[in-house]
Amino acid sequence: MRWTLKPTPNTITTTALAEQLNIPIKIATLLVQRGIDTFDKARQFFRPSLEDLHDPFLMKDMDKAVSRINTAFEREENILVYGDYDVDGTTSVALMSSYLLSHYSQVATYIPDRYAEGYGVSYKSIDYAHDNDITLIIALDCGIKAIDKIAYAKKLGIDFIVCDHHRPGSELPDAVAVLDPKRPDCKYPYNELCGCGVGFKLIQALEQVKGLPVKTLIPYLDLVATAIGADIVPITGENRVLAFYGLEVINTLPRTGIKALIQNIKKDVLTITDVVFIIAPRINAAGRIKHGLHAVELLTEQDEVLAQEMAASIESFNAERKDLDKLITVEALEQIKFHKEEKRKTSVVYQENWHKGVIGIVASRLIETYYRPTLVFTRSGEKLAASARSVKGFDVYEALEACSDHIEQFGGHKYAAGLTLSETQYEGFKNKFEEVVSSSIEDRLLIPEILIDSTLELEEITPKFYRILRQFAPFGPGNMAPVFMTKNLIDTGYGKCVGASDDHLKCTVTQMKSAVQIGAIGFNLGDKCSLIANKKTFSAAYSLDLNEWNGNVSIQLRLKDIQE
Repeated sequence: MRWTLKPTPNTITTTALAEQLNIPIKIATLLVQRGIDTFDKARQFFRPSLEDLHDPFLMKDMDKAVSRINTAFEREENILVYGDYDVDGTTSVALMSSYLLSHYSQVATYIPDRYAEGYGVSYKSIDYAHDNDITLIIALDCGIKAIDKIAYAKKLGIDFIVCDHHRPGSELPDAVAVLDPKRPDCKYPYNELCGCGVGFKLIQALEQVKGLPVKTLIPYLDLVATAIGADIVPITGENRVLAFYGLEVINTLPRTGIKALIQNIKKDVLTITDVVFIIAPRINAAGRIKHGLHAVELLTEQDEVLAQEMAASIESFNAERKDLDKLITVEALEQIKFHKEEKRKTSVVYQENWHKGVIGIVASRLIETYYRPTLVFTRSGEKLAASARSVKGFDVYEALEACSDHIEQFGGHKYAAGLTLSETQYEGFKNKFEEVVSSSIEDRLLIPEILIDSTLELEEITPKFYRILRQFAPFGPGNMAPVFMTKNLIDTGYGKCVGASDDHLKCTVTQMKSAVQIGAIGFNLGDKCSLIANKKTFSAAYSLDLNEWNGNVSIQLRLKDIQE
């Protein structure tokens, strides 16, 4: 584990900001590191407002999309809302279909089958639309690369509106409107929206044309916040506003389906982390194990009893998903050892009967053991399909582009992608991917990094400091929970390994020449117990959270690593 301390920003700027806001200098430092260096930016950061959302019509083709939907209403056309089978796709479909159905009855939904159709727009869905006299398809979280399929739909008299956030290829699909802030010719001020976020901008535009304010759409923001968390997009700019209000909805008046999913969670306030680790995996499990439509049905269901039955089914899908990903991870690790590939710069594994629905999770699990760009392949019909995951700082999408001679189809992001190829190309691809990564990745990127925002003395951890720090939430990429480093720590004598297998480290620390004592917990740091024994001094990298025990609440260090 390597520790990297972020550069200290300009002291004149941080001192001025600390005085203006009446906050500790360390808090001002954290703000300036995040690009928040004026009073107005700080106001926007600490008080997210729906008024700060951009005009949706700044997005290229938004006027065309709104016009085409309103024409469909006037002509009484049948509309199909189409989305991918992951969390971003299913929340997008739930958002768009429920919004349209509140104004118009002739709306159907479609999620492709992960196994029969694969990712993105499918020919089968277009044939389904044609057979059912559907003349407009709104594709969400996919479509930006569906050149041939959208051309096929056009021949059948079916129009497409694409709402995507993935990188476009060299050619855009021939759709009525292509809404994607990553289009090179789109001047929209914020290009980090998720697919559900782009869908939200479309319904915001539809409301705006009717003269209605954006606050009428607040009930949809639980879906948007869930997609933002699950898709790991930066929680900056518009995403921060949407996530902030979406979490408020989740915590106060969530839709019936989300309420059913979280009814057994013993927490007063859910954070974006809870969304990522509790809500999102369950929504995802439907598409991984059964079919993504189960998730859409749950997210649009208004009857509480039915929603609870659906949530129970999804809970069982999630339990099955957990069992599968544990089993496949063990098999994949064995395969790496069997082929003596521990020293490579990449992990590429394949077994034809691995469950396609969990290979992305398995890729992430493998990175926990071998910290390097990873692909997990399985058979999908005649082809092999893979999920790719990367390590911080390395663009796996670009690496896959360099291997395109071996690939039939691929798409995704810097850190996560999917692809298909012919089985005859597998060995060639595996060798080429290793060659590309080996020649381009810096060795330091193959060592997990803890990025430390600031050094901190224990005396500085006061209730006021923590109270302000909590207002930095919601946390996520672009605004991660601050990580601090404190040197010259000593265990007060209560340090021990805890957990069934002594996996975790629990202690109470003080600093040399300090009277302050504070509790600390380090999950999966049980092997570091010896570093704190016998009053040895050590350094800790940690974030801050609250420890609640027997009705007492105290600030504690959530240890990420310790060093001598």
